[in-house]
Amino acid sequence: MLQHLNGAARIYVILVSVFLGAALGSFLNCAAWRTVRGESFVKGRSRCPDCGHTLEAGDLVPILSWIILGGKCRYCKKPIPARYMLVELGFALITLACVDRFAVTLLCLRNLVFLCCLYFLTLTDLDAQIIPDGCLLIGLIVWVVTAPFLYESWIDPLLSLVAALVYGGGLLLLSMVMDRVLGRDSLGGGDIKLFALTGLYLGLIGTLFALLLSAVLGLVFALLLKKRRSQAFPFGPAIAAADALMLLFGDGLVSWYLGLLG
Repeated sequence: MLQHLNGAARIYVILVSVFLGAALGSFLNCAAWRTVRGESFVKGRSRCPDCGHTLEAGDLVPILSWIILGGKCRYCKKPIPARYMLVELGFALITLACVDRFAVTLLCLRNLVFLCCLYFLTLTDLDAQIIPDGCLLIGLIVWVVTAPFLYESWIDPLLSLVAALVYGGGLLLLSMVMDRVLGRDSLGGGDIKLFALTGLYLGLIGTLFALLLSAVLGLVFALLLKKRRSQAFPFGPAIAAADALMLLFGDGLVSWYLGLLG
């Protein structure tokens, strides 16, 4: 989309997308932090996790507040982890990529909500190995509500439903077998539900590539996190990253892979 805009319009869209994405990233980070601690994220003002002081508007400007305050709380002067700023910056870039890929359309809005769900569950899974059902439910509801407006034929959403059943049901059966063989949990229930949701958004082929890519990314993440074979490993972030890559850059990734096969 951006390459088709003139200079002023391009700068405007970039700035709005980055600001919106950073604000969403800040909200998702706060929501994830509260969720893993059993707190509500729909009420109550933001506060410093160390001193508990209520944060003012000037403390909550995404990215900029962390930089201006030197990565420290204005009140207790204790360091604020760089994760807060990086999470905001990361989703700002994701939002910009989503707008560039899908333009300002209903499809863009639907996919942005899906990306929000992926980002949120990544944070909760990394912190507490939790993939909240409510997060997946939001993704499902948004797909159902927008489907009548985004598909020209009933065949396309039907194929997406088939993909959800194939991957969700198939992985459920596979995990049951592997659990019995290994004598321990092989794949979490949240991961299986996430693959079912992926089927709705990416379809049969897209979800297959996401499945393969998530396996590779999962291995990379395990090595980076230095997880041993006996330790529980949060697989949700790998699935979410694979889903996001396929959603935003799937056509190019598929073409590149097929090119490797000749």
